[in-house]
Amino acid sequence: MSDIRNIKVPLTAEDAKGLKAGERVTISGVIYTARDAAHAKLLNALNNGESLPLEIEGGVIYYVGPCPAKKGQVIGSCGPTTSYRMDSFAPTLIEKGLKGMIGKGPRDEKVINAMKENNAVYFAAIGGAAALIANSVKKAEVIAYPELGTEAVRRLEVEDFPCIVAIDSEGNNLYESGVEKYRQL
Repeated sequence: MSDIRNIKVPLTAEDAKGLKAGERVTISGVIYTARDAAHAKLLNALNNGESLPLEIEGGVIYYVGPCPAKKGQVIGSCGPTTSYRMDSFAPTLIEKGLKGMIGKGPRDEKVINAMKENNAVYFAAIGGAAALIANSVKKAEVIAYPELGTEAVRRLEVEDFPCIVAIDSEGNNLYESGVEKYRQL
């Protein structure tokens, strides 16, 4: 069993380059939530020359629409959303400095190329572990687009948020290499 590597955000290009597909990590620091509706608004802001409501340089976006928090909780269950829904938006954000994305499922070639060109990384969060993931969130606040409800952009302070490096900054892809490894068994 491999060791778990602890990383802090914001990420630098060097941090991203040091992460390898298949590596287990925990993330601590500030990450942001955004799904497809929020991504459309973020790109619209960029296209209109407006500043973004989140710190994009070195940032990490978690593709999630968390459940409402129960009394005494910081956040409700917050499992990952299927990432391909953000594929049309991700390359632009990566070019603007985004260094990490957290979701589930494979990414398209344009996203992977942008990751390789800009030293970014894609993390997979474990679907079905939404309640466990919520325990890693120490503080949550809506910072943009509250009209989107659960899909509003949130600023999360996380500690030891569990992920796996699914696609590294060199384009090594666990969704491909894992399948190939299984076929060889």
